[in-house]
Amino acid sequence: MSGGRLIAVVGPSGVGKDSVMAGICAAMPDINLVRRTITRAAELGGEDFDAVSPDVFRVMVKQGAFCLHWGAHDLLYGVPVTAQADVQKGATCLANLSRGVLIEASQAFPTLIVLQITASAQTLAARLSGRGRETTAEIEKRLLQAVKPLPAGLNVISVSNDGALDDTVLAAVEALRTQEVTCGAH
Repeated sequence: MSGGRLIAVVGPSGVGKDSVMAGICAAMPDINLVRRTITRAAELGGEDFDAVSPDVFRVMVKQGAFCLHWGAHDLLYGVPVTAQADVQKGATCLANLSRGVLIEASQAFPTLIVLQITASAQTLAARLSGRGRETTAEIEKRLLQAVKPLPAGLNVISVSNDGALDDTVLAAVEALRTQEVTCGAH
């Protein structure tokens, strides 16, 4: 992609953001995958992240360690300031973000692209149940959040992940490459 930019991957819990992101990085090796800091125990797995306690996270916020941070589902998430520095140096970075922090992200990253991953409620419920990190009540709460709309005025690409992962990754890569051409033409 021409110039530095952040690609914010968003979507409800269980939609497969981490899997899609890994596929994008494999297909587009020039993209930097952003490693987040999360107040989730490391042994619970999921993405590759830095696990910290809530108290340590709050200290990191005060020290300016994050260019973006938010809370969701009783956890705290942070994107390191190094991501913003990398984008300012011309890198393309890929980060898993909350829909609730997109306006702030668009201010911190003026060339932000939002890659929205979607899936049906049935697909989401099956994936959430299968990963074994949430109780039934927590899964129901996450499913209620699945339909939250995105803020207006963002550069959004939407891709469905109801089918085969390879098809979703291919669609995302094609859309991002089209965005590269479009952005470079301005």
